[in-house]
Amino acid sequence: MIGWLLTHGPTRMALGLTLAAATILLFLLNLRRAGERAGRAAERLDARERNDAIQRQMLDAAARRPPDRNALAERLRHGRF
Repeated sequence: MIGWLLTHGPTRMALGLTLAAATILLFLLNLRRAGERAGRAAERLDARERNDAIQRQMLDAAARRPPDRNALAERLRHGRF
């Protein structure tokens, strides 16, 4: 009896529409989750780029430091700190 209802008449059309609506809903939810993941990945990339730039600046500053205390004193006397 139930098998006959699912294969004939308006029940079959309602079942098809329900399945189509469920498919579209799941597709939209999946798109939303994918967008959130992409946003988080972009934020992580931006943070990593900022950290890399700061670290590069620190390494550049360390490369230009005076080798000893006397050289530092000379730089300070000449105002080139």
